[in-house]
Amino acid sequence: MDRPKMIIGLVLLVLLVPGTADLPSAAAGRTVADRSTPDGSASEGSVSAGSVPDGSAPEGSAGSAPWGSRVRTFHGRAFDVCSAPSRDTMRRWRTSDYRAVGVYYAGRGRACRHQPALNRGWMRAVTGMGWRVLPVYVGSQAPCVSARHKRGVRIGRHPWRQGVREARDAVRRAGALGIQRHSPLYLDMEAYNYRKRGCARTTLSFVRAWDREVERRGYVPGFYSSAGSGVRHMEAARRAGVRDLPAVMWFARWHTKPHLYREPVLRRNAWHPQRRIHQYAGNVKERHGGRTLVIDRNLVRAPVARIG
Repeated sequence: MDRPKMIIGLVLLVLLVPGTADLPSAAAGRTVADRSTPDGSASEGSVSAGSVPDGSAPEGSAGSAPWGSRVRTFHGRAFDVCSAPSRDTMRRWRTSDYRAVGVYYAGRGRACRHQPALNRGWMRAVTGMGWRVLPVYVGSQAPCVSARHKRGVRIGRHPWRQGVREARDAVRRAGALGIQRHSPLYLDMEAYNYRKRGCARTTLSFVRAWDREVERRGYVPGFYSSAGSGVRHMEAARRAGVRDLPAVMWFARWHTKPHLYREPVLRRNAWHPQRRIHQYAGNVKERHGGRTLVIDRNLVRAPVARIG
């Protein structure tokens, strides 16, 4: 590593790695108002990074090998919608080009908390129809979250402990819906001002703790955010060699053509292979099989849930 790169890496590491006080001693859903903006600054929605004693890992470690046989992946189109549609609507939508659906299944920050259709039977029914499922957990949000209506669910004073606690909730609620181990759980982190140092440290601490605990319990930690904020932040952390980052990156950049490896804020070797989802449009009305939904559109090449 030449001297300029070394200096940049050290600066990033100092800015991004959370304080040791939060480390363990053993060391959606969305409404229309929650949606992304044209520059990719979305409002809403492990494979560890190595094992180095100082907590760092080589660049590119947030995904650098194919998944094992127990992780199911999907390559194709997906839609996500605030409230899970009825079984009949999902059956009718089989006439569309979509073959996967994003489901906001839990989390204190979830906008559509009342989900009358969403239960274990729904999961089994839609997968029986041939749908793949992308489970999304909308937990606590960054202290500097942009959306006013998300400021009541901000990360508190102990981000690491809170991240662990919410990861356990994410796993427990996933299991109740029949989402099995080796499935991805995507943490939805709405747009925030990652340039604020304290906020960035708190948010990264929470995300890392959530990732580590989700992975420890046998699931795959994913991350959804806007390309211009949360995704940029995670990429900076990856380049700085931070461990316990998400294993899958779901980035929102609207008003562009769907793509997986041309996102400007991500290097091509990051979160590769089969570790990316691009949300390329949102708040779109579509009608299939006589049923209309307001959805976000996604291109997927990433893990999907195992339902049992």
